[in-house]
Amino acid sequence: MNTKEEITIKVPSNIALAYRNATEAEREQIELKLAAIMQLQFKTPRKDAIARLRNTMDGVSKEAQTKGLTPEILELILNDDE
Repeated sequence: MNTKEEITIKVPSNIALAYRNATEAEREQIELKLAAIMQLQFKTPRKDAIARLRNTMDGVSKEAQTKGLTPEILELILNDDE
């Protein structure tokens, strides 16, 4: 279940007036559109961060392989109890 919360945002006066004068159905449509825009806006930085992390991990992996780290050596290192 997706609950809703009220927030306050600042908009130009003419936009505020138009919103107040809109029908309930129009306001609901505007709220849905704003929610979709905001959701997309907040997800994009997360996706970018994940992409940067993956690129960094790929780079580190390639560098380790270039320097001779093999899956077998990595497994020995990870399984070392000391």
